[in-house]
Amino acid sequence: MRVLIVGAGLAGLVAGDRLRRSGAAVTVLEARDRVGGRTHGIEVAPGAWADAGAAYLGDRHTELLALLAEHDLKTTPTSTEGASRFELGPAADGPLTRPGRFPPLNAVALGELFDRLADLTSLVDVAEPWHTPGASDLDGTTAAEWAEANLRHPDARVFFPLFLGEMMAADPADISVLHMAFYLRSGGGLRYLNAFEGGAQEYRVDGGAHRLCERLAAGLDVRLGSVVTAVHQDAAGVRIRTEDGGAFEADRAVVAVPPVLADGIDFAPGLPATRSTSRTAPGCAVKVHLVYPGPAWRDEGLSGWSVNARGPLLSTVDDSPADSATGARVGVLTGFVTGAEAHHFSALPPGEQRDRARAQARRLYPGLPEPVAVHVTDWIADPHARGCYAALFGPGDWLRLGPRLTAAHGRVHWAGTETSTEFFGLMEGAIRSGRRAAADILNQPGA
Repeated sequence: MRVLIVGAGLAGLVAGDRLRRSGAAVTVLEARDRVGGRTHGIEVAPGAWADAGAAYLGDRHTELLALLAEHDLKTTPTSTEGASRFELGPAADGPLTRPGRFPPLNAVALGELFDRLADLTSLVDVAEPWHTPGASDLDGTTAAEWAEANLRHPDARVFFPLFLGEMMAADPADISVLHMAFYLRSGGGLRYLNAFEGGAQEYRVDGGAHRLCERLAAGLDVRLGSVVTAVHQDAAGVRIRTEDGGAFEADRAVVAVPPVLADGIDFAPGLPATRSTSRTAPGCAVKVHLVYPGPAWRDEGLSGWSVNARGPLLSTVDDSPADSATGARVGVLTGFVTGAEAHHFSALPPGEQRDRARAQARRLYPGLPEPVAVHVTDWIADPHARGCYAALFGPGDWLRLGPRLTAAHGRVHWAGTETSTEFFGLMEGAIRSGRRAAADILNQPGA
């Protein structure tokens, strides 16, 4: 059996690896000049890497942990020891320092916010969100409209978009209430998703998550720079064309790219329904890495964690790698630009992006030296991603798109974190989707 995989991110590579091990002849077509998809490593010092894309994992991410062990890759704890910085009030107040990660906002108001979110998530049919009780109303209302109707205290209104930006890279105006509740439950619930120790952000892959994709790709026939333009099929098989004139044939295909990119491919016969709609938004994330000679904030008793109502960096975290094999020591403060702020930031010239990030770092951590480098990874502007962490399902999307997300189109099968109702938007979801797609093919008669 011959199988073509469209997309060399985690989902596509996992599907390809499983099929290859089962005896299939697999070719992977990747538009970029690298493998990894929405995992991407940046070398911040000789032999030291930071994650410009997907980065974090926890103990519930069992498929990811098993793959890492299989490929002899280790994890390293995310550093959160020390006090946090918060810039949530008027600009004149400056940043505040507090122990732990709880923001200096009204605790009762935030408790009520999380109680309301917990009530919503408990309603969701996580396997089939479109069958959730009241799905039509939940899917027809934006998270911004829900907040306007339900959040009375100003502190809850300030914190809500920052929380959704951190958890989902979402602007509340872009997503339905059903998608918000589904995402939070799919990822393990509010407490798990939001936690470092014992939660979904407890670890990173030592050396970068991209290393797993490189290990998976090493055993596959991967064609980089292959932008797929057409996927045609008939009773004899599947034929795929690429932008550079390439032509490939196989018995089956797996399309493992974000929904809006799949909609840019010419399918024949045509798809019974689109993979996205006009309300499906890109994940609103830009990652900024400020590189220092060392994590000097730790010397001041700070964790590097911050949450900020003033942009562009709405949160920061200490992503300093372990000392490299060459002995290089480096400090990496990762800034997340999310939600509506990400769209504004993405539109700025690169020099101004770096200048604004430096200025905010000076304001948050005035004792730090100037960074030796600033790296900006703009996932909104990336033509082969169209956003990160994952596509954002807007009003009506789950009812229209959900029932067809995993249904094969003849000889064409689907993978990608957006097709997984388990850990949607996370590396774990991508891996599970790849394994499901491979199993679908292997379970076909004659496979």
